[in-house]
Amino acid sequence: MKLGLMSAALPALTLPELVTWSAANGFEMLELACWPIGKSDRRYSGVTHIDVASLTPAQASAIKERFAGAGLGISSLAYYPNPLHPDPEHRAAVHDHLRKVILAAEMLDVPIVGTFAGRDKNKNLGENLGIFAETWPPLVRFAADHGVKIAIENCPMLFSHDEWPGGDNLAINPFAWRKMFEIIPDDNFGLNLDPSHLLWQFIDTERVVHEFRHRIFHVHAKDLRIDKDGLYENGVLSAGMGWQIPRLPGLGQVNWSAFISALYEVGYDYVLSIEHEDRAFEGSEELVKRGFLIARDVLKPYLH
Repeated sequence: MKLGLMSAALPALTLPELVTWSAANGFEMLELACWPIGKSDRRYSGVTHIDVASLTPAQASAIKERFAGAGLGISSLAYYPNPLHPDPEHRAAVHDHLRKVILAAEMLDVPIVGTFAGRDKNKNLGENLGIFAETWPPLVRFAADHGVKIAIENCPMLFSHDEWPGGDNLAINPFAWRKMFEIIPDDNFGLNLDPSHLLWQFIDTERVVHEFRHRIFHVHAKDLRIDKDGLYENGVLSAGMGWQIPRLPGLGQVNWSAFISALYEVGYDYVLSIEHEDRAFEGSEELVKRGFLIARDVLKPYLH
């Protein structure tokens, strides 16, 4: 298993700067943010370390050479919008850019594109699965035609009232995943598993790893702390708002020893990609880098 990081928390770094710093500090793979330039609608979105809309074969070759020279790999290209957005024009733009990310992954010899399944927050899960069944199969086939796997992250995308009541991603729990994989049984469709999103839903992380072992393509390393006062005030029906606090690995309540042990048991041997959304280590590039290094030192002893 290799140690990686998701690049969205370092938006001011150029790709060469990101490669140099990551290689010098013991990281082995990068998950590269590939949003459309200038398109940001939330924290950690809108970051573009590779502009897939204008990527040329010559540029892709130069990027591959830079990574090889630094001893780094690209674990995935990252674009996390809402592919099931209720506005047809918005949804079409998302799908168009997602296809460009897939084509860039093929050009760069990157095996995985990480994204969300999406959701219409005002429709129930069953209704959203119906929309998913109409929308996603052609995207997955397009990815397969270009030798790329799609890894869906399990974040509910329900952090604030503008995402209420259903959140912006349906791929949040084992029930939804089973339904998704019934609809799309294709071998190139799976999960980018983040244990922090299971923790605040009180879902057994090790059981998830064992049940969905064949669908885990990529793993996000993010931790979470449940704020007991916030939970007392808001209760579980608030769906985490006011009491689930994203933290860096080692600073929350995820049992990393048990989680990583389960990954080893099922034969997962790809990447642990640190996803930095810890507000205690925001505000400056120095603080963000410090957060990544803390997470590195927590996870690295498990990875050989």
